[in-house]
Amino acid sequence: MKKTSMLVLFAVFLVSLSGAALSATKIAYVEVGKVLQESPQVKAVKDKIRKEFAKRDDQLVAEQKKLKKLKEKLARDGSIMSEAERKRLERDIIARTRKLKNAQSEFQEDLALRQNEELGKLRKVIAEVIVKVAKRGGYDLVLESGVVWANDKVNITTQVLKELKKR
Repeated sequence: MKKTSMLVLFAVFLVSLSGAALSATKIAYVEVGKVLQESPQVKAVKDKIRKEFAKRDDQLVAEQKKLKKLKEKLARDGSIMSEAERKRLERDIIARTRKLKNAQSEFQEDLALRQNEELGKLRKVIAEVIVKVAKRGGYDLVLESGVVWANDKVNITTQVLKELKKR
């Protein structure tokens, strides 16, 4: 839907220009997906978030291992345990499983929220850099997505990445 609306907007723009004005219009495009994959800022944000959430992730992994050991114990020793002991272990496994699922869900939500927060900040920086490169290059229009085909000489992605690496 976004790509279609961008193409329609671009088509209207092109139609509204006269032939002389169109030939003088300088257009470029940026592969924002590539910028998000290759910019050093994105890598730094990912590392920062990974470190921020490492302790919680380690705790979840440790809890998964404990739960696995309890399940193995039940499978291995369940037949020789007393009825009360087996029931207690089964209830413990169920409670731990429920708690772990809730903790994992909360972890995923917190992680996604934090990633979106940081990527939102980064998108603003990327937009500023794109504008800077576009102004420096004398471009009248820079497209972000929805480009079906374009000559490599109008692709300013590499220039944007170089500028981001300077920051």
